[in-house]
Amino acid sequence: MKNIKLKLISATSLAVLGTFISCKDDFLVREPQGQYSPNALATVEGIDGLLLGAYGMLDGQGLDGQAPWNNDITSWVFGGIASDDAYKGTDAGDQPEESFIEKYDFQATNDHITNKWRGLYKGIARTNDVINSLKNVEKISDSKKAQVIAEARFLRGLFHFEARKMWKSIPYIDENIYNLNDLESTKVPNDKEVWPMIEADFQAAMNVLPETQAQVGRPTKYAAMAFLAKAKMFQGYDQSTGAAKPAVLQAAKALLEQIVNSGKYQLTEKFEDNFRVATRNNKESIFEIQYAVSSANGDAATAGVGLAHPYIDPWGCCGFYQPSQNLVNAYKTQNGLPLVDTFNDTDVKNDQGLTYSTPFEPYDGPLDPRLDHTVGRRGILFIDFKIHGSDFIRDQTYAGPYSPKKHIAEKAGFGINGWGNLSSNNYRIMRYDMVLLWLAECEVELGNLQHARELVNQIRTRAANPAGFVPKAIQGPASRDDYSIAKDASGNAIPAANYVIKTYDAAWTDAAAARKAVRMENRLEFAMEGHRFFDLQRWGVSAEVLNAYLAKEGTKRTYLSGATFKKNKNEYFPIPQQAIDRSFKEGTATLKQDPAY
Repeated sequence: MKNIKLKLISATSLAVLGTFISCKDDFLVREPQGQYSPNALATVEGIDGLLLGAYGMLDGQGLDGQAPWNNDITSWVFGGIASDDAYKGTDAGDQPEESFIEKYDFQATNDHITNKWRGLYKGIARTNDVINSLKNVEKISDSKKAQVIAEARFLRGLFHFEARKMWKSIPYIDENIYNLNDLESTKVPNDKEVWPMIEADFQAAMNVLPETQAQVGRPTKYAAMAFLAKAKMFQGYDQSTGAAKPAVLQAAKALLEQIVNSGKYQLTEKFEDNFRVATRNNKESIFEIQYAVSSANGDAATAGVGLAHPYIDPWGCCGFYQPSQNLVNAYKTQNGLPLVDTFNDTDVKNDQGLTYSTPFEPYDGPLDPRLDHTVGRRGILFIDFKIHGSDFIRDQTYAGPYSPKKHIAEKAGFGINGWGNLSSNNYRIMRYDMVLLWLAECEVELGNLQHARELVNQIRTRAANPAGFVPKAIQGPASRDDYSIAKDASGNAIPAANYVIKTYDAAWTDAAAARKAVRMENRLEFAMEGHRFFDLQRWGVSAEVLNAYLAKEGTKRTYLSGATFKKNKNEYFPIPQQAIDRSFKEGTATLKQDPAY
């Protein structure tokens, strides 16, 4: 088999495969549309097409009547702007559904929440369609059949996992429940904990999938193992008290250690290699959502994060997902280490309220270099496009002076169909740095503080590699597009800021302090990647952290003044009312709303 990328199939191509869900029909499935032929699907090629269609839902696109950012796999809306990492951004009137999410006014009628549900369950329907259709294929080898089922179950586990993060109680739909010829049978209650079924899908996939795949984009044994470990990490704490569950974390540790000991993965030399088009599918990547661009079709490009780009040319749209001042402050260092408890006492200097023509010198205090790979800020080169300024921002008074950066492609991967916000920059949903920091979490809770410190120091050592520092850009006479890189007498690039980062060299002896250090490292490493809200959720500290965030941010962003995160409620989103309304069976709704709502 050729070593080619597994490209996400377009919605148009999938019409012939008949696996669409309409907002006018039941919450999970509808009758096939288009030129559907059961005989055409009862072949190896037909099954491959159906499986590719299931992969196609990983990017959150392909759902009738839904904007792709409602269901984008990066979860920048639900995991980002609902956290302390980012503001909604743009201006007050744009995408008001997100304004409610940002202020923790979660409503069961919010279209973004509804479409997230629809997209994930469409993905689930497609995986079940693969498994059921496979029963009708006669000329297929046992090994091929096992491989198809394993990949379908991996995807089914992943879609259910994403849903379980969003909603406290969800229905689990497998191939025995899913039946295109009996839609009523798919209406099952959400009255059981689905973690065991999610784990069973990942375990089954892990038992069959190979250690490596010929096609980039297909999951491996270790990808399934990593997601199984992640599922356990989400069950590893009492979410009401924050207390750890040692037995669950011990099980997660065993899986994480297998991945580490396999020797299959390593940290890249430079942190930025996890976010550039040119370094996709690298030695750190365990599972990536593959994107592709072509002149003919943009459906497989990164449309889900299309809004989350600076407002200046060459993007010109749309200014969403702006990093918070709280996040920027988190990257301050003292003696090379983070200020775990006091980082938000003072602000990193910014250009709030200043036009670009007003002179400005960036903050000169010590900073973690990962800041400038994560956040676009005044005076610092924005990837390799131009020097960041206030004109990157749509409404600075409303949403602050910073731009998102990690998901934006360098020029090599830029542009499709005349809209530069779409690119082929993959989303690294599972990486080796995640495995190391989850393992560090487990070690803290299991009393192995020195090993936890060693694991964290691996992450910090990579971050401290000066070859990966953002260089200082000197503006040329023409414009900020016309810049050169400042170099010292030896010809080495001069860093853009005062980057000072060191490892933890003193022994860790206090579990509470070690826990804070690991969680802080988690934030610094994965900020603006859609994980933060859900990390706070699984640790059981959402209310504590987010209400402290709101208390201070409310003085900067007036629309956040008075906003409150309600403990034991806002950790999860409400079941969409549309899903409940369409789940009626024999006069009774099979789906029940979260009692907190």
